[in-house]
Amino acid sequence: MTRNQIDALKRADRAILAAFLFVLATAGAAIAYNPHTDESVVAARATPTVSQDLALTPEPMKAFAGVPSPSELAMVKMLAEQKCLAEAMYFEARGDGARGEEAVAEVIFNRMRDPNYPGTICGVVYEGARRGHMCQFSFACDGAEHSRKEPGAWAQARLLAAQILTGYRQLGDLTGGATSYHANYVEPGWTGLVQTTQVGNHVFFRRASRRALTRGA
Repeated sequence: MTRNQIDALKRADRAILAAFLFVLATAGAAIAYNPHTDESVVAARATPTVSQDLALTPEPMKAFAGVPSPSELAMVKMLAEQKCLAEAMYFEARGDGARGEEAVAEVIFNRMRDPNYPGTICGVVYEGARRGHMCQFSFACDGAEHSRKEPGAWAQARLLAAQILTGYRQLGDLTGGATSYHANYVEPGWTGLVQTTQVGNHVFFRRASRRALTRGA
């Protein structure tokens, strides 16, 4: 590992630590992103070594000795959400740079605001993973999350995810309210969707009506 990669990992670790401190300072506040938060999904992904296998294991919080405090629960939830967001950005758009990764993050947050999707990052990213072949994000079903990650790109994704979750880096509207996208070399033949833009190697779409998104905003 090069010096630059080591430095990038250290920066990511510091950003995640800052996220933890933020959570501890605001424990007891509204951690959920909308009123329809699926707590079972959050709990299923709420460990520092979150993976698809752990997502299928009930009650992972039993690993704690006794009943976890609100601040512990908040910190674990933040860590789980940060890792899910980083995984999605890394596996879906690391070749498109930070702008492409932010576009993927926008899609995730747009889906969270839409009542047709889960209300948490991990819920959106790993939707369908329990069925093994119905994933919304292909990496969640093809085993990519268990493969070796390129240290520099993974550190960048972790850092960007932490910055987004702590509000240090604000998402805009690169995608025009998109809730779906596909690589520019495939033609899925989607219906009922309107193309909004292309960012890097991905083409983005929203439903013909944006009422669901504006209602959740």
